[in-house]
Amino acid sequence: MSQDLARIRAFVQVFDAGGFSSAARQHGRSKALLSKYVTDLEDYLGVRLMNRTTRKLSLTEAGEAYYREASQLLQQLDDLDNSILDQTAAPRGLLRVSAARNFGEMILAPAIFAFLAEHPDVTLDLRLEDRFVDLVEEGIDVALRISAAQDSSLIARKICDMQHSVVAAPVYLDAHGTPKVPEDLRHHACVVDTNLQGQANWRFVDNGQTVSVHVNGPVRVNSPLSARDAAMAGLGIALLPGYLADPMIEAGKLTRILDGYVQTGASLMAVYPHRRHLAGKVRALIDHLVAWFEAHPVN
Repeated sequence: MSQDLARIRAFVQVFDAGGFSSAARQHGRSKALLSKYVTDLEDYLGVRLMNRTTRKLSLTEAGEAYYREASQLLQQLDDLDNSILDQTAAPRGLLRVSAARNFGEMILAPAIFAFLAEHPDVTLDLRLEDRFVDLVEEGIDVALRISAAQDSSLIARKICDMQHSVVAAPVYLDAHGTPKVPEDLRHHACVVDTNLQGQANWRFVDNGQTVSVHVNGPVRVNSPLSARDAAMAGLGIALLPGYLADPMIEAGKLTRILDGYVQTGASLMAVYPHRRHLAGKVRALIDHLVAWFEAHPVN
């Protein structure tokens, strides 16, 4: 069986490299051995897989069909080997992580830096940006997102719950009154954070039913920190994550409103591309974050 696998691997390596000489250089094997393996495979199958000339190598029709299946089989075997190695080996290598800027700087960075202290063989590329990052296109290993729903082409694991509050400055409430129920927000100026899930459609629970209220106002921002500052300036009502709202509420600069209507569905999620197996360094980071935020809850 191992000899058969060596022949199949040689065939795929030769075609991927564009020739026997290139494959020999890339994989540290002799050109004669690779040629023998491919010839033995063709003899075993009873068909020619490759057309060989001094200047060009191409696949026959049978070779194209065999290559498609063989390359997938080898990839599955390599992934299986890597998944077992990842489970036993210490995390190592470059880890690319994406997160929103304010959350990354204030909350996430200390957790990730603690992970790096425990795993010195891991290097970090932490990208803090207030935009939606395409994980596959930009080569991101894992993104940390505060969200309720996920792209079905990605895999997500919940890290922890994230609390949100509806807040306004006392000066705004004095001038415009205090909303009593979520529907009242339609008649108030609201600060819209375009990074927020749903953007201008804020979700609440009213008598056990989830309701969505469309809000509007004079300020739209793509930063929860800026949304907080706009609310503190009396420009309108804002929906903020607890880690930003709570300190200002305690300082008397913001007032929590609609407290009886819990905003639903927000969690900190670790999101990563769909792959056959999860790299050990990514799995280790996610496990670390789950434990970290259990010990250091985010309001």
